Amino acid sequence: MLTGRYPHQIEAWDLGVIADQHRHQTWGHHLGQADYRTVLCGRTHFNGSDRLMGFSHRLLDDLPQWHRSSGRPPARSPNERRNSNSHVTECGPGNHAHTAYDRQVTDLALDFLKQEATSSSKQPFLLYCGYMHPHFPLIAPAEFLADYDPNTLELPSTWNRPLDHQHPVIQHLRWAWRNEVPPPESIVRCALASYYALVSALDAQVGRIVNAIDNSPLADNTVIIYTSDHGEMAGHQGIWQKQCFYQPAVQVPLMLRLPANRAETGRVLQNVSLLDILPTLLDLAGRSAALPGRSLLDIARHEADRIDRPVFAEYHHMGMLNAGFMLKRDCHKLCYYVGHSPQLFDLSTDPTEIHNLAGTSDLVAEMEAELRLICDPEQVDRQAKADQARRRSALS
Repeated sequence: MLTGRYPHQIEAWDLGVIADQHRHQTWGHHLGQADYRTVLCGRTHFNGSDRLMGFSHRLLDDLPQWHRSSGRPPARSPNERRNSNSHVTECGPGNHAHTAYDRQVTDLALDFLKQEATSSSKQPFLLYCGYMHPHFPLIAPAEFLADYDPNTLELPSTWNRPLDHQHPVIQHLRWAWRNEVPPPESIVRCALASYYALVSALDAQVGRIVNAIDNSPLADNTVIIYTSDHGEMAGHQGIWQKQCFYQPAVQVPLMLRLPANRAETGRVLQNVSLLDILPTLLDLAGRSAALPGRSLLDIARHEADRIDRPVFAEYHHMGMLNAGFMLKRDCHKLCYYVGHSPQLFDLSTDPTEIHNLAGTSDLVAEMEAELRLICDPEQVDRQAKADQARRRSALS
């Protein structure tokens, strides 16, 4: 998201990678070159000692437990699995450090925005705010959890889907993340209510920032972009967390609001990607760069001439023994697994992604050919494993 490039292009295989800002430029580099002040506030999940990655300064760093300096890769062996399913069972009301951290992110952001609103400087700014919620553990503030009755929530239709009804890659993924046996329904209901409550808690913090902008001179010249780095399966397909290509994991919120004096509104119906955010920022700054994404503003301007543009994802972390890749084009989604048969879903007729059409559709070969225009899955899988092995060896 921050470099506007695919993971395999920047060798970002897993959560332990330490990025090299000299090889791959971020929002901070690009907007800094356009004379923007580029400011970080909150969670970025950067690893290593470089806490800026091209931005000018930070208002708040990641929580200490999220600092990873070793570069240790995940173990992707057949016997590796999570210690527990606490990402589901640790749920309910309570005060958690993530809640206090998110409030601090907003407090510092509001101080920054107040200074900008009263400053005589004409220098534009880019402010990145990173929040923890609704990340597990699913411990939610009681005032938000009160809005969701666990007993009346509609559960995902696939929350207790049997393991043996699923693709072998998904079976292993569920086993590796301790999702192979669904928790009791009472736990699922509590976890789901807690997750919704954490989303509401995040909404409240975002609302504070939006209100501060709307009630200041910044309303006339500030663009707001809201998005997330991943979704949450929340029990769909019997899975909690993400690590897969089902819609609840890969379909993230993405909203862009132009300043109050610009009247454009609407919803883009075509597929877009997190890679499109950097081209959007460059578009707003009157700049461009050779990147695989496309400005969201440009996409919106040409929505009437909709082009069936594919979007791409990849995964090289724990639970996936070989690399997994996704190509989504219009309503069709191909999940390509190195060493295994693929999945193909038609979301227009099968929104819960139950019916794998890969064995009966000619689209598989066509979409695989499109995927191979982006990368060679087998070659990228070898590259990821070799790099992870090298990093593991260096730490032994």
